[in-house]
Amino acid sequence: MLVETTSLPGVLVFTPTPHHDDRGLFTRTFDTEIARAHGLDPGAFTQDSQSRSRKGVLRGMHGRSGRGEAKLVRCARGAVHDVLVDARPGSPSFGEHEAFLLDDDSFRHLYVPPGLLHGFQVLSDWADVCYRIDRPHDPAEDVAVRYDDPELAIAWPAEVELISARDAAAGTWAASQRE
Repeated sequence: MLVETTSLPGVLVFTPTPHHDDRGLFTRTFDTEIARAHGLDPGAFTQDSQSRSRKGVLRGMHGRSGRGEAKLVRCARGAVHDVLVDARPGSPSFGEHEAFLLDDDSFRHLYVPPGLLHGFQVLSDWADVCYRIDRPHDPAEDVAVRYDDPELAIAWPAEVELISARDAAAGTWAASQRE
């Protein structure tokens, strides 16, 4: 499994090596020893979740207040344009974002450390995105920032066809920094 760093400190990209034969393929999507070798505690993950969305749906930009949450994110079916924004005060990449293609061909997945905002846009007809999270969800800690905030200037690859009411009502990047 290839493990790469990114321009956002602490974010890791894991790319497994699928083994193909005439039956299809087999790939390892998580390995505790590889995670440990890169400073992650595999036992810290306490919850697995999955979303299914259709083409054009945009989910995000979401994060958690307080001590935040760490997560592993992968697209088990389809393809998504996945975006992370560094919202950690004092981080050398504070306010910067990076985009990743997550799909069911490369099996690439991201380790997202606490303090980042996360969102994605579905590129395929349907996409299933899986999350391994390090603590239970507490709605009181939810943070949402507009996906189209001009200060963040995230370039989404397609027209946004559908977002949730929560995402449509999300505040600006500047407002999230005053809270």
